[in-house]
Amino acid sequence: MASVSALTTGHPHPTGPASTARLAASKVPEVTVCFWITKVLTTGMGETASDYLAHRLGPIPAVGLAGIVLAATLALQFWVRRYSPWVYWTAMAMVSVFGTMAADVLHVGLNVPYVVSTPLFAVVLAVIFAVWYATERTLSIHGIHTRRREAFYWATVLATFALGTAAGDLSASTLGLGYFGSGVVFAAVITVPALAHWKLGLNAVAAFWFAYIVTRPLGACFADWVGVSHARGGLDLGTGPVSLVLALAIVGMVGYLSVAHKAGADRLPEA
Repeated sequence: MASVSALTTGHPHPTGPASTARLAASKVPEVTVCFWITKVLTTGMGETASDYLAHRLGPIPAVGLAGIVLAATLALQFWVRRYSPWVYWTAMAMVSVFGTMAADVLHVGLNVPYVVSTPLFAVVLAVIFAVWYATERTLSIHGIHTRRREAFYWATVLATFALGTAAGDLSASTLGLGYFGSGVVFAAVITVPALAHWKLGLNAVAAFWFAYIVTRPLGACFADWVGVSHARGGLDLGTGPVSLVLALAIVGMVGYLSVAHKAGADRLPEA
């Protein structure tokens, strides 16, 4: 279990009252299997919801609305003093929707090909990582308990969603693998950081962020495959219904995480 904890949190799972108190003060969730499941669900929902809103409202109104809601949810996330599952995952869902739109705007609105936007977003992400590390001397998410670290964290999350969106579309469209084929490829790719950490000694923080980035195209490709038309290689169930089903699944997962978080908080020692 120690190796799993190291991969998911960036270092071995903390023990003792002091470490438990630090974990409780963090503004992000403990990384568990449920975290990864919920994360993949939000990536899929963000992809299909973005497409649905863009077609229903038009690209510009959809981006504007998503930007306003994202700003509101992030403001709430920064305002709360400790991790709240409902607040955190609502913000994450909106980052997914807006991050998808950011990548799509470059491609559809500005005619930037995915072969250009993908490395562009990768550079943006690398710059954020570099500034974050130069400032805080760590990229571990375990100690997100200051405003500055939280700002770096959410900037990174937004960049990973934009990068993952572009990479998924690059694979599915430009490289011609299709949505299902791309989903299978990314399902294989996401095993690489776990195996590299386990067998080759890859740094736990690097392994975490590698896997985190890949969850975006993984969830989005499978969601697109289910939702888009047969002409685009999908099952044609519709982006609206798929978004609704994924949103309900997210609500169920967050409800479970809220109960688990409350139970864990009740067991915390007094400061």
